[in-house]
Amino acid sequence: MGFSPLSLSQSISFILFLFHFHSTISSSHFCALDQSLSLLQFKESFSIRSSASDHCQHPKTESWKEGTDCCSWDGVTCDMKTGHVTGLDLACSMLYGTLHPNSTLFSLHHLQQLDLSDNDFNSSHISSRFGQFSNLTLLNLNYSVFAGQVPSEISHLSKLVSLDLSDNNLQLSLEPISFDKLLVRNLTKLRELDLSSVNMSLVVPDSLMNLSSSLSSLKLNYCRLKGKLPSSMGKFKHLQYLDLGGNDFTGSIPYDFEQLTELVSLGLSSNNDLSLEPISFHKIVQNLTKLRELDLGYVNMSLVAPNSLTNLSSSLSSLSLWGCGLQGKFPGNIFLLPKLESLDMSYNNRLTGSFPSSNLSNVLSSLDLSNTRISVYLEKDLISNLKSLEYMYLRNSNIIRSDLAPLGNLTQLILLDFSSNNFIGEIPSSLGNLVQLRYLKLDSNKFMGQIPDSLGSLLNLRTLSLYGNLFNGTIPSFLFALPSLQYLDLHNNNLIGNISELQHDSLVYLDLSNNHLHGPIPSSIFKQENLEVLILASNSKLTGEISSSICKLRFLRLLDLSNNSLSGSTPLCLGNFSNMLSVLHLGMNNLQGTIPSIFSKNNSLEYLNLNGNELEGKIPPSIISCTLLEVLDLGNNKIEDTFPYFLETLPKLQILVLKSNKLQGFVKGPTTYNSFSKLQIFDISDNNFSESLPTGYFNSLEAMMTLDQNMIYMGAINYSSYVYSIEMIWKGVKTKFMKIQSTIRVLDLSNNNFTGEIPKVIEKLKALQQLNLSHNSLTGHIQSSLGNLTNLESLDLSSNLLTGRIPMQLEGLTFLAILNLSHNQLEGLTFLAILNLSHTKWRAIQHL
Repeated sequence: MGFSPLSLSQSISFILFLFHFHSTISSSHFCALDQSLSLLQFKESFSIRSSASDHCQHPKTESWKEGTDCCSWDGVTCDMKTGHVTGLDLACSMLYGTLHPNSTLFSLHHLQQLDLSDNDFNSSHISSRFGQFSNLTLLNLNYSVFAGQVPSEISHLSKLVSLDLSDNNLQLSLEPISFDKLLVRNLTKLRELDLSSVNMSLVVPDSLMNLSSSLSSLKLNYCRLKGKLPSSMGKFKHLQYLDLGGNDFTGSIPYDFEQLTELVSLGLSSNNDLSLEPISFHKIVQNLTKLRELDLGYVNMSLVAPNSLTNLSSSLSSLSLWGCGLQGKFPGNIFLLPKLESLDMSYNNRLTGSFPSSNLSNVLSSLDLSNTRISVYLEKDLISNLKSLEYMYLRNSNIIRSDLAPLGNLTQLILLDFSSNNFIGEIPSSLGNLVQLRYLKLDSNKFMGQIPDSLGSLLNLRTLSLYGNLFNGTIPSFLFALPSLQYLDLHNNNLIGNISELQHDSLVYLDLSNNHLHGPIPSSIFKQENLEVLILASNSKLTGEISSSICKLRFLRLLDLSNNSLSGSTPLCLGNFSNMLSVLHLGMNNLQGTIPSIFSKNNSLEYLNLNGNELEGKIPPSIISCTLLEVLDLGNNKIEDTFPYFLETLPKLQILVLKSNKLQGFVKGPTTYNSFSKLQIFDISDNNFSESLPTGYFNSLEAMMTLDQNMIYMGAINYSSYVYSIEMIWKGVKTKFMKIQSTIRVLDLSNNNFTGEIPKVIEKLKALQQLNLSHNSLTGHIQSSLGNLTNLESLDLSSNLLTGRIPMQLEGLTFLAILNLSHNQLEGLTFLAILNLSHTKWRAIQHL
């Protein structure tokens, strides 16, 4: 039996059907099964975690579904013939968790490109198994929270063209031997290398010369490299991008940089001891004709004439010379550079002259003259020549005309920073014309009146900083209707009103401290899912309880509700609701109940202040989970307990205040090695401790034995503008320190029931500035060795049972301002004799 022939149209239809069927079958089985399973298991090993400030749009793994073709998944690239996964791009996918060495990722042997950047791998070590990806040409682990040593097995990736291990929270390190293996011997095809923020402190700068001369991009900023810059950098003739900023390079920039004629971008900023001589600068200017970006911030250029900057490449679009020690007149003709878009001359306080009002670059989009003496005349001619300006920084500048109204014509502005000037009066309504504005900083001036309604037109505004002015009236409701507002700082003004009226949805940062607000904390604040910083301190009339709903703020990093009239109990969830919280300050309120009993492991708490409340109960042992804690202040409460020896194990504790509670028993001294070695302030005064002084601790208080030369203020790591505060008796007077200098050293054991003699070992604490042992039952003589505490500013041994002569060695305490030896049984020097002690300038001396 035969078949009848098909018509032409039927034949075509049949062929199309077969093509469609084949395509369907092929696509449904395009991805190799083992590859699909490996990817799905890899996905399941991580959770998805977004943060309040996360810029990532969505996790790419959302599209990874079982039973679908893995080659169609987001971030996955396959070989069209074999179905093997050859590319994996999971950048910015919100992955959170540990990348273990047995991860199924390492079964994808055919990978040629792997990008895991901008995720959180929770301080995972980079596994040696990365070395098995022998076909890799690109490996990007940037900004992914990896830690530990970079494994030498990375050197097996001999086909690598691009390697990026940068910006992993300074947790990665690279030793000289690994550096040699990694980059010199095997990775000869490397063209792009970024190790920024990888610790390379042991790598000798000259060893950089062994890198491939074919490199086109080399970025090693903030790698802790130290020593002189290699003198043969000219060998890298193909370099287009070079960034060695943020290291400890010293000496002069070598002449041979002039040979890097292909350079498009050069960054050497923040090398504090690096200098640029006029001859080197001239050669660089003459030869680097392709340069578009030049960043020499904080490189010493004090000998370079400012006017010579005008000889830079006509291709230059970005010039950053902040803090370079430039002196002389501002080179106004620098704007003859036709493509100059960004100019940063800030922190050159010897740069004088006037900023030109005409002949400006038509393309200038960013200008920073902060902290200079350059005169800027805010007049119509200048404003009309800055129509392209998007970023304008004139913080702490020499602005001649204080009328800001013309600024309303700069309608392209995205950022305006006029902080720390002397503007007086009201904010002009014309600023409402700047509808593109995202950042407005007018803090630390003398603006007064009410915050103008015209700012309600700035619908794109993300940051509004108006602190440190003289604004009065209520906080305008339009601020909380600005849809994009994330950062609002109004502290240190004269604002009034009921805080419960505040309503907003997207705030990340809110500081309303030091105003005259009243009422309960609004429940709407606890609905701010993205809130990271909440500071409502020192309004005094804030009342009501702290709702436990505050623990819904899972991204909260800083909470300061201190110096108010809040009552009720402390929400017990505050100890374990968020591992991100670093500052918790509820001091100086009327809180009752107990201290939160559970502090979660791996928390980020650095500062815990509950001073000045009515808290009872005991100090919870779970505080030892706060391994990052630097300040613990539980003073002025009603805590009934014995001495909390478990606090000895906190490795970073610098301030411990337990004063004015109901603590009792004896303080026997260390129970573990290295106890309290970093303590700078140790205050257990006004309790019921008894028996002898804790001599054992005096042997371990290492921070009180050495001087700290860094005159900085202690503060939160994540928010440098927030500094720690503390209240204590200083030189006999109750004093509130709004800032705590890192140099301060205090030991206060007064108002207890300590007995026995003052131990000689106390002489080891040579950095002490204040020693208070008063109001105890100490006996014996005053040790002459106290004269070795040459940094003492206050010494109070009053109201004890001390006997014998006053040691003459006290006259060597040349910084002493307060000496109180009263109410003892001492003999020897008379009061008048003490007044005449040589080299001493005492502010007050109590009668003996």
